[in-house]
Amino acid sequence: MTSTSSDRIAAFFDLDKTVIARSSALAFTRPFFAGGLLTRRAMLRSAVAQLQFLLASTGDDQVERLRKHVTDMCTGWDAGLVREIVSETLEEVVRPAIFTEAAALIEQHRRAGHEIVLISASGIEMVEPIGRLLGADVVRASIMRVVDGRYSGELEFYCFGEAKAIAMRSLADERGYRLDECYAYSDSSTDLPMLTAVGHPAVVNPDRALRRHATENGWEIFDFPNPLPASPWSPKATVTRTALCATGIGAAAAAIVYQLRHSKNARSEAA
Repeated sequence: MTSTSSDRIAAFFDLDKTVIARSSALAFTRPFFAGGLLTRRAMLRSAVAQLQFLLASTGDDQVERLRKHVTDMCTGWDAGLVREIVSETLEEVVRPAIFTEAAALIEQHRRAGHEIVLISASGIEMVEPIGRLLGADVVRASIMRVVDGRYSGELEFYCFGEAKAIAMRSLADERGYRLDECYAYSDSSTDLPMLTAVGHPAVVNPDRALRRHATENGWEIFDFPNPLPASPWSPKATVTRTALCATGIGAAAAAIVYQLRHSKNARSEAA
């Protein structure tokens, strides 16, 4: 039913690196492994993908690689089991990764009477429960096609780039939002269509291109450094975390090489 209200305002939030300090599409890798959906090799590859996502700028090429990795990984999975695992592990996986500053900003908008909209390129199976955890009023996310209860490896809707802006305009029609009075937050230059769709765009932990665009256009810039409510933060701690991430990529890559060589040797010995 279409709202007739003419003064509703929404705050649109991207998810990954904007509200949470990781890729929501890969956040549940370990629970999926524990639930029998992933092999150890696939889990290690996803760990590498997660670390690369955290360290790299989120350009079109990287997002496309991540999308392909996730859809390939999920092909054939039982969709019901995925939702069950996400629901059961949501608190332990996602809550520690929420930026405390983002949670405060969401609460600020809520107190102002604004509706909270979470809009992400990640799958609806992950984003919808995260939206409930954050108290979002509306969620829009990518939708993978399900055939006979299993993921086919194809997308019915890819909530990325211009598609985000289209979804926002559709929501504005449905719910009576005045986009020129609405707010939007994202970390990635790939979300420029989303940001320019509203009257009050702002950037969070922006990549280099987005930071430059925000500076040139006088947009507000937020740097959210702290995903752990009880954890102190300092520039030194950031350097340490970055170094650990880089070390983690190397360790995970080495583990994959070891696994592949071990499997090859085992096959040779068996022959």
